[in-house]
Amino acid sequence: MFEKILLAVDGSEHSLHAAREAGDLARAMKSEILRIVVAFDGIPGYLGEPNMEQAIEARMKAANGILQKAQDAVGKIPGEIHTELIEGSPAEAIINVAKTRGSTVIVMGSRGMSAIAELVLGSTSHKVVSHASCPVLVVR
Repeated sequence: MFEKILLAVDGSEHSLHAAREAGDLARAMKSEILRIVVAFDGIPGYLGEPNMEQAIEARMKAANGILQKAQDAVGKIPGEIHTELIEGSPAEAIINVAKTRGSTVIVMGSRGMSAIAELVLGSTSHKVVSHASCPVLVVR
């Protein structure tokens, strides 16, 4: 049923909880692939050098740390674990990766914002749920 799981993480406690749930789901469904995606907003071009290079290095270090924590939270699964770091709008990146990679479910955390704040701000999870072409499991 859920052969190709996409796990979107941002390093928050909710996303690490989602990682544990994605691992459980992958084990229960004997999933072929669990793809962990960290999507982050781009770095403004006006920073210039050497600030731009330092910002990129810091962003990549943080993203790799998030990936490692997520992999640890997922644990061992019967299938393969793939990872991706993507620059761009997190919601758009998650939706595009899910579509491109043929994901059968997206698992992601919720930051627990109130309904009114979500309407005003437009959370990533709300955007993904609204526009994804596959089921989305939002974990609190």
